[in-house]
Amino acid sequence: MSWPIPKFSKNQVNHAGEILTSKELDLDKWFSAFEILSNWRACHGYPINTFQATLRQKLKKIDSDALVAQRLKRMPSILNKLERFPGMNLSRMQDIGGLRAVVGSVHQLQKLHHNYKESRFTHSLISEYDYVCNPKDSGYRSIHLIYKYKLKDPSPYEGLQLELQLRTKLQHAWATAVETVGTFLEHSLKSSEGPDVWLKFFSLAGSAFAHLEDSPLVPGYESLGKMETFSATTVESRRLGVRDMLVGYSSAVKAIPTGTSRGAYYLVELNLKGEQKSVSIIPFARDQLEKANVEYSKAEKRAADGEDIQVVLVSAGSVESLRRAYPNYFLDTHDFLRQLKRIEKASGVPS
Repeated sequence: MSWPIPKFSKNQVNHAGEILTSKELDLDKWFSAFEILSNWRACHGYPINTFQATLRQKLKKIDSDALVAQRLKRMPSILNKLERFPGMNLSRMQDIGGLRAVVGSVHQLQKLHHNYKESRFTHSLISEYDYVCNPKDSGYRSIHLIYKYKLKDPSPYEGLQLELQLRTKLQHAWATAVETVGTFLEHSLKSSEGPDVWLKFFSLAGSAFAHLEDSPLVPGYESLGKMETFSATTVESRRLGVRDMLVGYSSAVKAIPTGTSRGAYYLVELNLKGEQKSVSIIPFARDQLEKANVEYSKAEKRAADGEDIQVVLVSAGSVESLRRAYPNYFLDTHDFLRQLKRIEKASGVPS
């Protein structure tokens, strides 16, 4: 199959990022910049695919049941990040191409992390962030490895940066709930933007989840013991009506047709208009990546024009794997609610 290759220089890519975040009123310039960014993003598909093969091979010996998925960063997320970090060049953004592994335990997570650090790899590890040993204030916990694509022979993808995200099922459940609530509140809670009461709740819940995994606690909650943390999380959860809210979100989404066919890539569209939300999935074969990227860009232009949708192009194997890898696009927080119930039961707080 033919993979997209860069058509524009890094200077052109950076200039496109500046236009897209400058509130440029010249539509011709805006759409030209949009096309440049679409090509730049699509070019990360081939490097991600090669990294995925290596990741799956490593996981065979560590956790054969691990979940693996890849995605190209959503356009609104790219632009939001450029706006939050004005000095950032688009060509140097580290997570346009992302690969995720979700393993069963912290022990397996540590083994996978160690395997990457100790094995020979032609690609360059340029930075890493261990948010499990050092959780974010928001409660976020995961391990991020940033690689620069590099081969012995010349390649059009030379220098592209990719983010490898390693997390446990518990960490994945927490992150999914944050994104799901953020979707409905119309705030990027995962970027620590939004109502303080929700930011505080997820920070506290993140520390409770850290207790469940006997891992370092979220900053600000280190002085709270396990039961104190569980009790505080339970009280806040009930005060905010978290369980009823999340159950309501999940039931608001129309079920995916059971006949949805398997593809190498999926274009997932979450329609948020009206009371009845819906999710549509368009599968693409392995040799249809270019077509998938074109449809991805079209859908994002609809979103940019004001249509109340969220779209993402991902690869995750089966449709069921897709749901497990990106449950936030299906407003599915069952795993988070199951852990929250576990915390409430252990807390001893009366119902």
